[in-house]
Amino acid sequence: VQLVESGGGLVQPGESLRLSCAASGLAFSSYEMSWYRQAPGKERELVATITRRGWSTKYADSVKGRFTISRDNVKNTVHLQMNSLKPEDTAVYYCKADPATGWGSEYWGQGTQVTVSS
Repeated sequence: VQLVESGGGLVQPGESLRLSCAASGLAFSSYEMSWYRQAPGKERELVATITRRGWSTKYADSVKGRFTISRDNVKNTVHLQMNSLKPEDTAVYYCKADPATGWGSEYWGQGTQVTVSS
Protein backbone atom coordinates (compact mmCIF):
# COMPACT_ATOMS: atom_id res chain seq x y z
CA VAL A 1 0.00 0.00 0.00
CA GLN A 2 1.24 3.45 -0.90
CA LEU A 3 -0.16 6.87 -0.20
CA VAL A 4 1.79 9.60 -1.98
CA GLU A 5 1.06 13.25 -1.23
CA SER A 6 1.89 16.10 -3.56
CA GLY A 7 1.10 19.77 -4.07
CA GLY A 8 2.77 21.33 -1.07
CA GLY A 9 4.95 24.39 -1.29
CA LEU A 10 5.64 27.93 -0.16
CA VAL A 11 2.83 30.47 -0.55
CA GLN A 12 1.96 33.89 0.80
CA PRO A 13 -0.91 34.50 3.23
CA GLY A 14 -4.23 34.58 1.44
CA GLU A 15 -3.12 32.35 -1.40
CA SER A 16 -4.31 28.85 -2.24
CA LEU A 17 -2.86 25.38 -2.61
CA ARG A 18 -4.35 22.06 -3.67
CA LEU A 19 -2.90 18.94 -2.12
CA SER A 20 -3.32 15.53 -3.69
CA CYS A 21 -2.88 12.03 -2.33
CA ALA A 22 -2.56 9.14 -4.75
CA ALA A 23 -3.38 5.73 -3.30
CA SER A 24 -2.32 2.34 -4.61
CA GLY A 25 -2.40 -1.23 -3.36
CA LEU A 26 -5.70 -0.94 -1.50
CA ALA A 27 -9.41 -1.03 -2.28
CA PHE A 28 -9.62 2.74 -2.19
CA SER A 29 -13.41 3.04 -2.13
CA SER A 30 -13.48 0.90 1.04
CA TYR A 31 -11.49 3.47 2.98
CA GLU A 32 -12.39 6.66 4.73
CA MET A 33 -9.74 9.23 3.82
CA SER A 34 -8.37 12.02 5.95
CA TRP A 35 -5.84 14.82 5.93
CA TYR A 36 -3.81 15.50 9.05
CA ARG A 37 -1.16 18.09 9.69
CA GLN A 38 1.71 18.52 12.09
CA ALA A 39 3.39 21.82 12.79
CA PRO A 40 6.85 22.03 14.40
CA GLY A 41 6.63 21.32 18.12
CA LYS A 42 2.95 20.42 17.95
CA GLU A 43 0.95 17.21 17.87
CA ARG A 44 -0.47 15.87 14.65
CA GLU A 45 -4.04 17.08 14.21
CA LEU A 46 -6.97 16.06 12.06
CA VAL A 47 -7.77 18.58 9.34
CA ALA A 48 -10.51 16.94 7.29
CA THR A 49 -12.17 13.59 6.66
CA ILE A 50 -14.28 12.24 3.83
CA THR A 51 -16.35 9.07 3.88
CA ARG A 52 -15.68 6.30 1.41
CA ARG A 53 -18.24 7.42 -1.15
CA GLY A 54 -17.68 11.11 -0.50
CA TRP A 55 -21.16 11.66 0.89
CA SER A 56 -20.00 13.17 4.15
CA THR A 57 -17.11 15.39 5.20
CA LYS A 58 -15.84 16.80 8.47
CA TYR A 59 -13.43 19.63 9.16
CA ALA A 60 -11.42 21.02 12.01
CA ASP A 61 -12.91 24.29 13.22
CA SER A 62 -9.71 26.10 12.28
CA VAL A 63 -10.14 25.30 8.56
CA LYS A 64 -13.93 25.33 8.12
CA GLY A 65 -14.95 27.54 5.23
CA ARG A 66 -11.41 27.67 3.84
CA PHE A 67 -10.49 24.04 3.10
CA THR A 68 -12.39 21.47 1.05
CA ILE A 69 -11.71 17.74 0.95
CA SER A 70 -12.78 15.69 -2.06
CA ARG A 71 -12.06 12.28 -3.55
CA ASP A 72 -12.10 10.49 -6.88
CA ASN A 73 -12.76 6.78 -6.46
CA VAL A 74 -11.95 6.13 -10.11
CA LYS A 75 -8.50 7.71 -9.94
CA ASN A 76 -7.91 6.61 -6.32
CA THR A 77 -7.06 10.11 -5.22
CA VAL A 78 -8.08 12.45 -2.44
CA HIS A 79 -7.58 16.19 -2.57
CA LEU A 80 -7.45 19.06 -0.12
CA GLN A 81 -8.21 22.45 -1.60
CA MET A 82 -6.82 25.09 0.76
CA ASN A 83 -7.90 28.69 0.28
CA SER A 84 -7.17 31.85 2.23
CA LEU A 85 -4.09 30.27 3.73
CA LYS A 86 -2.72 31.65 6.97
CA PRO A 87 0.75 31.40 8.54
CA GLU A 88 -0.74 29.09 11.18
CA ASP A 89 -1.57 26.60 8.41
CA THR A 90 2.16 25.96 8.03
CA ALA A 91 2.75 22.26 8.67
CA VAL A 92 3.54 18.93 7.12
CA TYR A 93 0.29 17.57 5.71
CA TYR A 94 -0.35 13.83 5.76
CA CYS A 95 -2.88 11.65 4.00
CA LYS A 96 -4.41 8.77 5.96
CA ALA A 97 -6.59 5.83 4.96
CA ASP A 98 -8.87 4.10 7.49
CA PRO A 99 -10.96 1.03 6.65
CA ALA A 100 -14.59 2.09 6.58
CA THR A 101 -15.64 -1.05 8.43
CA GLY A 102 -13.35 -0.25 11.31
CA TRP A 103 -11.50 -3.52 10.82
CA GLY A 104 -8.03 -3.72 9.31
CA SER A 105 -4.95 -1.59 8.98
CA GLU A 106 -4.70 2.14 8.64
CA TYR A 107 -2.18 3.67 6.27
CA TRP A 108 -0.26 6.94 6.22
CA GLY A 109 1.54 8.85 3.53
CA GLN A 110 4.97 10.42 3.98
CA GLY A 111 3.68 13.97 4.07
CA THR A 112 4.07 17.16 2.08
CA GLN A 113 5.32 20.47 3.46
CA VAL A 114 3.08 23.52 3.32
CA THR A 115 4.64 26.84 4.31
CA VAL A 116 2.62 30.04 4.45
CA SER A 117 4.82 33.06 4.85
CA SER A 118 5.23 36.57 3.50
